[in-house]
Amino acid sequence: MTPGSGPLATDVRTASEGLEPAALPYALVKLTPEVVEVLGRYTPRLSSAFADRAPAKSFRFGIGDTVSITIFESAAGGLFTSEAGVRAGNFVTVPNQAVDERGYIAVPYAGTIRALGRTPSEIRDDITDKLKGRALEPQVVVAVAEQNTSLVSVLGDVRTAGRFRASPSAERIIDAIARAGGPVTQGYDMWVSLERKGHRASVPFGALMYEPSNNIYVLPNDVIYLYSQPQTFVAFGASGLQGQFKFDAWRISLAEAVGKQGGMNDGLADPSSVFLYRGETREVAQQMGVDCRPFKGPIIPIIYLINFRDPSGYFLAQTFEMRNKDVIYTSNSPIVETTKFLNFLRTIMATANDPIIYATNGYALKAATAGQPSTVITTPTPITSPSVTVTTPAIAQ
Repeated sequence: MTPGSGPLATDVRTASEGLEPAALPYALVKLTPEVVEVLGRYTPRLSSAFADRAPAKSFRFGIGDTVSITIFESAAGGLFTSEAGVRAGNFVTVPNQAVDERGYIAVPYAGTIRALGRTPSEIRDDITDKLKGRALEPQVVVAVAEQNTSLVSVLGDVRTAGRFRASPSAERIIDAIARAGGPVTQGYDMWVSLERKGHRASVPFGALMYEPSNNIYVLPNDVIYLYSQPQTFVAFGASGLQGQFKFDAWRISLAEAVGKQGGMNDGLADPSSVFLYRGETREVAQQMGVDCRPFKGPIIPIIYLINFRDPSGYFLAQTFEMRNKDVIYTSNSPIVETTKFLNFLRTIMATANDPIIYATNGYALKAATAGQPSTVITTPTPITSPSVTVTTPAIAQ
């Protein structure tokens, strides 16, 4: 086995077909316009990560919210007003009270009123109905005195992190971030994570700005977290440079990534065998025609094959979007492996021939010292260059 920086192209193909055992099963997918279209539809988005994307409905009371109630009567001398009519407008304000642990509030002469999960208008109508037979044409105003449950938390790299009251005016993620003072930095390394009902999804901050579909509505009890994390990819094999590279943008294409790694090494690379390693969800893999039955778990290991020897491959690379932590591997050309093997054989032959050369030179030197004529034909010494090997016979007299 000759030295190398990774698997040969034939190894990647045969292992995917089951001809050679692989430590981790994977699927080999050739990059085509159809594959790029599927990946475009399934690009991670907040709009597709959360099923509930409608704006918040009317405010509903939760346990701990404080309720304000004011009751009006049509004339003085009613249930809540005296004959003298000392209150202008004939009304009375019930002391503010919090929704108790059972979800109720208490209203004089109306009894206990269910408040948990109800809107102010629903509570108003319930109180009015229970007071109709006792008060003079009662009218009730119910309002939120203090909102303690329907809150939105904005945390992380913002100027004023905290919990804010959920707005009934259809507020979106960027609006909530603006209420927290906006992000501390405006860099392309900023990520936004949204957690809702135990489900979490993250996108770059730029995705909220340049793809409005990601800027979904905020719902009560959402948690928004901003953090900085550079997006990177790794390049191995016969590339111009090897190592870890930053996106330096909120998104880049495969063509741009290949350019960042210095292209391909003209003396080593096989342009028809460039591989990109990535894990895809089972749904995406099935859409690309992968047989997912041999795989376990929700994430399917995928190796994308990109043929840059085909001129159209560069157009596909421009539309193929890189993702954080992708791995690009460029395989060596088969002729490089052949050259390595020939150099290995040459080393073996030279090792076996060196003692003969040394003995011959010693014999010639001894004869010359003794003044005896001698003619010795030595083994030709190879003259090597990067691509040419020339041998010249040497004759010692």
